[in-house]
Amino acid sequence: MNELLLIMGMMLVTLAIRYPVLALSGRLKLSDWFLQLLRYVPPTVLTAIVVPAVLMPTGEELSLTLANARMVGALAAVTVGLWRKNLLLTIAVGMGVFLLWQWGVVAAHH
Repeated sequence: MNELLLIMGMMLVTLAIRYPVLALSGRLKLSDWFLQLLRYVPPTVLTAIVVPAVLMPTGEELSLTLANARMVGALAAVTVGLWRKNLLLTIAVGMGVFLLWQWGVVAAHH
């Protein structure tokens, strides 16, 4: 029951923060440079979330070794993404390399 109250509270706080901006969005005229600047927000936030998870898989220390399957999968995904410019292929290759590396290379060393 406490979890449900916590989720409802988080929902209300999120709504309270975002609703005024959404309600006024049709009335506000934002400058072109500001709108262009906003295009960089999603990739920046995604990078801030993904990079620590990839480079610090245990959450404690930096892991830049081939035993880090997340890093190997991410490198494969970045390579395919830059080469092919295909989001679905990038995700599939990144996940595939991560899983194969995790099950093959990392599991063999433990």
